Amino acid sequence: MDIRSDEPTKLTRDCQVVAVPAGHTLMLPQGTEVMITQSLGGSYTLLVPSYGGLFRLSDRDADAIGREKRSAGESGGGPSHAEALTGEGLEREVWQTLKTCYDPEIPVNIVDLGLIYDMHIDQLADGARVDVKMTLTAQGCGMGTSIAADARNKILALPGVVEADVQVVWEPPWTPEKISPEGRVLLGIH
Repeated sequence: MDIRSDEPTKLTRDCQVVAVPAGHTLMLPQGTEVMITQSLGGSYTLLVPSYGGLFRLSDRDADAIGREKRSAGESGGGPSHAEALTGEGLEREVWQTLKTCYDPEIPVNIVDLGLIYDMHIDQLADGARVDVKMTLTAQGCGMGTSIAADARNKILALPGVVEADVQVVWEPPWTPEKISPEGRVLLGIH
């Protein structure tokens, strides 16, 4: 669900956030005034005037902005059990997790936008390594680092995943034809 709030709110505790589009993390202190600009895929995009920009807040910190954490299925945090996933089960969960990743400016997930070019899982001695190759809608888009970091962090949260790498690639170039039928409906493209 996309939740916007024109009313500023103050963080009720210190929270780690990810800068949009830069992708670096920082700690916002309790009492920082924020406005929720978007809520998609298990994270919130916050406008933080005192820090001069947009930041992503994970669903695990939703209480700090007066929201309830969503269920695992709704937020894309993977299965609620801690049992390590393998094989087809892990592959299915990685794809479901990638569907919870959004460009903060486009209300369609990166899978349905056609931005995921490749996903590969290798089984290691202590768990799985997931490698993803994705692109962006335009080479000049500054959101790549932020979106890739969001995808990587969500994949690493899956039970059984010990390594993850999400790389932004430019070949082949993205075109609107790569958008899924579901994405086309959401964007109003026929």
